[in-house]
Amino acid sequence: MTTIVVVQKDDRIAIAADSQTTFGDDHKLLAAYDCYHNKIFQRADSYFAISGSAAHDLVLQSALDGLKKKNFTSRAGLFDTFRKLHPKLKDQFFLRPEEDEEDPYESSQMMVLVANAHGIFGVYPMREVYQFSRFWAIGSGRKFAMGAMQVAYEQDLDARAIAEIGVRAGCEFDVNSSMPMTVYTLDCIKDQKEHESH
Repeated sequence: MTTIVVVQKDDRIAIAADSQTTFGDDHKLLAAYDCYHNKIFQRADSYFAISGSAAHDLVLQSALDGLKKKNFTSRAGLFDTFRKLHPKLKDQFFLRPEEDEEDPYESSQMMVLVANAHGIFGVYPMREVYQFSRFWAIGSGRKFAMGAMQVAYEQDLDARAIAEIGVRAGCEFDVNSSMPMTVYTLDCIKDQKEHESH
């Protein structure tokens, strides 16, 4: 699994992730052995990071590249984009959408954090989309990251420093997360309504 976090504070946004890949219960691939240990990728002006199977990384990048109309700027835009992606994931990439028989919808089998100038977002397996106002974390180290960021957020720290604290906490206590980490930062739009009117 992993530790991936997003933070928004004082018109700055950060997304950060650890670098360990885990295979089953007893095998890990550390950054020193992995040429592609960066778990964050960029499409247009947005950064993405995925929790779940390691296969999701290349699949989601390829699926996004093949989608003509995509919108990452809002909760509704991300929902529509991932709704369009789901049949492609099944038909072109052989996704197995089954989870629990009682689930109301097919699963896309991945959790994704998205960071861009419009905010920080989370997309969950049934294409539920959340926009977060402060911070969030996914992956096996998320509980450690969330606790650390909760304490750090009220301190005199910027978004990058808080994100780094979250990932470090995950790497310290979660067996499936390891340093080094990757961090990207960007400015967020100060007045969303003003931006949309131009």
